[in-house]
Amino acid sequence: MPAAATVVAAGPVPPAGDRRSRRRRFDQQARVGWLFVAPFTVLLVVFLLLPMAYAFKLSLYRSTLVEGEVFAAADNYRQALGDPEFRSGVLRVLLFGLVQTPVMIGVALVLALLVDGVGSRFARTLRLAAFVPYAVPVVIGTLMWGFLYSRNTGPFRFAGIDFLAGDTVLVSLGNLVTWQWAGYNMIVLYAALQGVPKEVYESARIDGAGAVQIALRIKTPMISAALVLCTVFTIVGTLQFFTEPLILQPLNPGAITNSYTPNVYAYNQAFSYQQYNYSAAISFLLGAVVFVGAYAFLFATRKRSALR
Repeated sequence: MPAAATVVAAGPVPPAGDRRSRRRRFDQQARVGWLFVAPFTVLLVVFLLLPMAYAFKLSLYRSTLVEGEVFAAADNYRQALGDPEFRSGVLRVLLFGLVQTPVMIGVALVLALLVDGVGSRFARTLRLAAFVPYAVPVVIGTLMWGFLYSRNTGPFRFAGIDFLAGDTVLVSLGNLVTWQWAGYNMIVLYAALQGVPKEVYESARIDGAGAVQIALRIKTPMISAALVLCTVFTIVGTLQFFTEPLILQPLNPGAITNSYTPNVYAYNQAFSYQQYNYSAAISFLLGAVVFVGAYAFLFATRKRSALR
């Protein structure tokens, strides 16, 4: 009797032909899925994973005149950790990131709130104007700002300010980076604001909240996930600072040295001094710094969200 009850509860067993048909459909869907993923997988392996593996192998060797390539284990990493030029570059980009990241995200958030709060026609114009600098290639944008900063030909040369001097060049680079990337972060935050239900704003207005209160107490907290995402992207980009100082370096080599940032230092070690093994070790150490910085921020924000 219990066995019969078990059979009734289990229901009718589908025919073997139906099971085989479903299995074939599942296999076909899986093959189609892998077919769509294959191009990305090939590009990921060929242009990222394999070069990273080769660079890591290089970082474990050292080139000598007598013996050629010899296995050095972690010697290159120990040398980099004790290298004052590498450490000063890391400290410089950390300081740059601590100042520039809040400024970047603050400007992007203000722009996103302004675009979201104005009329639709003016919002399109403002959105386009803020996004245009991101559409300009980094090299061209840096060259343009290099002309503006120039002590000889720039429009500000009569103001008596040397924008590329040792004590002002970091601020000038921060202005350039903010101009270049604030529009991109603004678009991300503006897209997040479009997902907030309009009924929330209407309820706040009925309760007497003004435009500033709605922006600070409702809109900003409700796009916190997008703010975290933009902040992580900004941290990663800041710690990998490379193109802007490298292009502006000829304008003042005394202020923007060959070790101004870790990426610039690794580039010069590889292509100016042919120290490819040491350059690879510096690159992987910088990758570790980027990972730790991004993870620390994500951990701090997650812990803060949990406390709320």
